Amino acid sequence: MDNSAVKEIKEKIDIVDLIGEYITLKKAGASYQGLCPFHSEKNPSFNVSPQRQSFKCFGCGAYGDIFTFIMKTEGIEFKEALGILAQKAGVKLERYDSAVSNAREKLLQLCEDATRFFEKQLQGSKAGKEVQNYLLGRKIDKESIKKWRLGYAPDEWQALINFLSKLGFSEEEIVKAGLAVHNEEKHSVYDRFRGRIMFPIGNLSDQVIGFGGRIKPEEKESQGAKYINTPTTILYDKSRVLYGLGQAKNKIRELDQTILVEGYTDVIMSHQAGFANTVSVSGTALTPYQLDILKRYSDKIIVAFDMDEAGQLATQRSIDLLQEKEFLIRIITAAQDLDPAEIVEKSPQDWEKAVKESQVIFDFYFERAFTQYSKETPEGRKKIIGILLPLLSKISNTIEQAHWVQKLAQDLNVDESSIMSELSKIGEPTDRKQEATIDLAEEVNRYPDQLSRMKKLEKRVLALMAAKELPKTFITTEQIDLFSSLPKKILQQWKKNKLKKTQEKSRELDNFLKALALEIDKEGIDVEKEMKLCLVEIERLRLKEELEKLSQEIQKAEKDNKEKLLEKLTKEFQQLSQKLTHYGQTKGNK
Repeated sequence: MDNSAVKEIKEKIDIVDLIGEYITLKKAGASYQGLCPFHSEKNPSFNVSPQRQSFKCFGCGAYGDIFTFIMKTEGIEFKEALGILAQKAGVKLERYDSAVSNAREKLLQLCEDATRFFEKQLQGSKAGKEVQNYLLGRKIDKESIKKWRLGYAPDEWQALINFLSKLGFSEEEIVKAGLAVHNEEKHSVYDRFRGRIMFPIGNLSDQVIGFGGRIKPEEKESQGAKYINTPTTILYDKSRVLYGLGQAKNKIRELDQTILVEGYTDVIMSHQAGFANTVSVSGTALTPYQLDILKRYSDKIIVAFDMDEAGQLATQRSIDLLQEKEFLIRIITAAQDLDPAEIVEKSPQDWEKAVKESQVIFDFYFERAFTQYSKETPEGRKKIIGILLPLLSKISNTIEQAHWVQKLAQDLNVDESSIMSELSKIGEPTDRKQEATIDLAEEVNRYPDQLSRMKKLEKRVLALMAAKELPKTFITTEQIDLFSSLPKKILQQWKKNKLKKTQEKSRELDNFLKALALEIDKEGIDVEKEMKLCLVEIERLRLKEELEKLSQEIQKAEKDNKEKLLEKLTKEFQQLSQKLTHYGQTKGNK
């Protein structure tokens, strides 16, 4: 790449302005400070220098320039970061030769071309126009359809494959992007999304990385799941993505508040009603990683999840996670049986009112408990305490917890010390974490930032292990020793039959593994076959690492003229190379 383009981009983009789009920065002398986006912290240790045009975190050690920041934040390589920043700076780059463009760049282009195909089908085909009329009937206006790039996937087996093939993409690349599925029996591929309304899903830079597809309104769910999503790819991992965040992040920072909803149309309609700080989960339970991203922009959140009896358990898990991450939580209770999209469709003013009248989460809990049971009877008071104390025990801030304990004592007209006595029997979250066999919370939160091929394979093995009960002999101790820290600890716990107890004591680990298992369940693959392939590839990569290490040692021995050592290392290198050459074939036959 011509260094002049890099220089021009750096001249046009100020690092304070760029990083200020991702986290809140405050002036501190000649520099700016904020909470580090790369690790959890309560006191700002992340420093941005406008003079040096660089950043440095004195907590985790992260440092670099605008390119490094985008690479780490987005989890991408240099060329992709270069493209993002060039577009932002208005700098034209020389076109890369397709032969040397990396897989991520090519899949990004593939997803972009697929989006254009779906948009064209929505606008131009007969079935697409029917879907467009449905969307307009739902009060999703043309501007929103264009803004969110909504589309339609034809009800054909290879319509998208044929379109993308003409643009030069291979069937294997279309499969890798999650847009096609292998039919092993017929040795063919077919479109994953057929006859569905398409919702492109973007990354923080609003580049399309995946899709959600909804069945047409006239079709029944028996004809397929109401929604299907792109499976995990090198671009897309639903546990790491929040729908709409690329478009909402600046407004979230400006308003210092996020509105969190459950569906794509909820986000679209909320933005349309003027609430451009709205995002949603992407077909999965809320994860610690998603919340770490959100907290870069604001620690205040309004939750608009289903709070009826059927939805309370899942919602409660999300709220527990939000509390652990110390968000200031409010909840929308005015929705009743309607979701946000339906409220906006009926009346945008009603949604505005619902947001304004959102309740502090514990006000909601108190109101619900005191409505369900009478505080005038011993039985009622016992029920109320039974509902509220487990919730109060999850408050990590002791001052906040003391406030709600005092309120409960006053509302029940009982002595505060008796409430505290009962609360102590439950135990605080920090106590439970200390009792855990191993504390994996921090490692779980850091793990998704690792995006190497090895880390992806390790994560895949964890997902397969979490999705299906496999015999403990399926993975050997020697194979487990090849894994890095977090997956190694998890697999060791699994091998010793201690993993379930560890999950009970570490909510981060439990959410992490459940999200991974959900992905495998949705894919419907042969778990044992996939596990064997992943283990073979992990062992192969470890061999390559050993070869690389030997190669460096050989270079050093040559430089130092150590002939005997050089002869020994060269022999080892040759033996290892032969082992690697035949490795996949010999392992695959076992």
